[in-house]
Amino acid sequence: MGALAAAQPLLIGVLLLWSAYGKFADPAQAERTALPRLVGESRARPAYRTVAGVETLIALPLLLPPFWAIEAFAAAALSVGFTGFLIYSKIVVPEASCGCMKASAKPVGHRAIARALLLLATAALAITADSGWWSAGAGLSVLVVEAAAFAMLSAELDRYWLLPLRRFRIRLSHPYAGTASTGTPLVATQRRVLLSPAYRAVDGMLRSDIHDYWDDEDWRFVSYGARYDGRTATAVFAVPHRDTAPESIRVAVVDEEGLTLYRPTVLATAG
Repeated sequence: MGALAAAQPLLIGVLLLWSAYGKFADPAQAERTALPRLVGESRARPAYRTVAGVETLIALPLLLPPFWAIEAFAAAALSVGFTGFLIYSKIVVPEASCGCMKASAKPVGHRAIARALLLLATAALAITADSGWWSAGAGLSVLVVEAAAFAMLSAELDRYWLLPLRRFRIRLSHPYAGTASTGTPLVATQRRVLLSPAYRAVDGMLRSDIHDYWDDEDWRFVSYGARYDGRTATAVFAVPHRDTAPESIRVAVVDEEGLTLYRPTVLATAG
């Protein structure tokens, strides 16, 4: 158990540096999170950069010798903050994205919250370590499993493994041939999308019919091929299962890297 605890700072440090890099590289992500609602629009980006700075200040001591338990305590406190912010986002601003590690068009869901809780658990385990990660020995091999768990909980990484799996499934069976896990036929979802203000907002950009769809907790996501400013893009519609109002459907146009190119903020019904 001691070797396992000693190995945790390496994983935590890498994750925090990845998170900080994403925030420093694209501070505009702050506007797609719940930060504008929480701290005000003018302070959202500075607050976002501040979080990135704190992540860096905690990560570097975790990765570099010597190791002090105070760093693990700081990581645990930061994880508590992450978890609280994500729960706040899901409740108060359900359409907001996580903005945790890299740009993602998906709203905050249970996976993002579970990832924050997993980070908290690893930080709690790291608190019990009495040596640095470089002396963890066999304990380092467990990090492969933990890293895989973090990857599976990271919507930002879906395009590297989950989306290819979904596309493979679609190649085996045309999407209109079946239904998703909720039992709602895809054709019914398509009808809702076509009647929504979100569809009208991006209709001129679309270049294909539905080419992918998936269910994630309370939402069904439907994607279309699109063009934006001459660039190849994807329009992703978020369709809530429980709210059938056309105005409840959201859309984001993203590039091949998953970065949001366009997202209408006010969607009104046609008069």
